[in-house]
This record gives sequence, C-alpha cells and structure tokens, in this order.
Amino acid sequence: MILMNKDIKASCQKRLSRIEGQVRGLSKMVEDDRYCIDIVTQISAVRAALRRVEEEVLKDHVSHCVEHAITSGNKTDQREKIAELMAVIGRVDR
Repeated sequence: MILMNKDIKASCQKRLSRIEGQVRGLSKMVEDDRYCIDIVTQISAVRAALRRVEEEVLKDHVSHCVEHAITSGNKTDQREKIAELMAVIGRVDR
C-alpha cells in the first residue's frame, strides 16, 4: 500500500482541524438560536471546505496509487484502482 504524500497529509490535517472548528461553531450557532440563513450559509462553507479536502486526497490518490498501478504493469491492480476511482467519483455530490 502506498501512503499519502507527507505534504498533502499535513495540508489535509490542517484543513480538517479548521473544519472541525467550523462544525463546533455551527453547533454553537444552533444552540444560540442564530438566524437560520446564517446557519445554512455556514453549513455551505463547511461542505465546500470538505470538498476541497476530498479533491486534494483524490489528486494524491491518482498521483500515487493509480499511477503506481499503471506503471506496475499489473492488469488486475490497474483494473482495481480504476474501478475504485470510478466508484468514488460516482458517489461524489450525492
């Protein structure tokens, strides 16, 4: 198994920590009976931030795992990695 690039991993962890703070802020907004549209706006911001992390992880996956499968010449591994990628792309935005 190929591990995530160290720089990408650090970037994702940093982004996820910020997202965690945003989600805690959302919880406080609900608890404080904040205006619904403000809450929905913040939910949208969290979803966008998660999409950016998802894109970063997918790019890393393609540049390492999928590329490795292609260069390995192992047809079974190639088909498996492409099938995984297509399955996850099919689930995005559902």
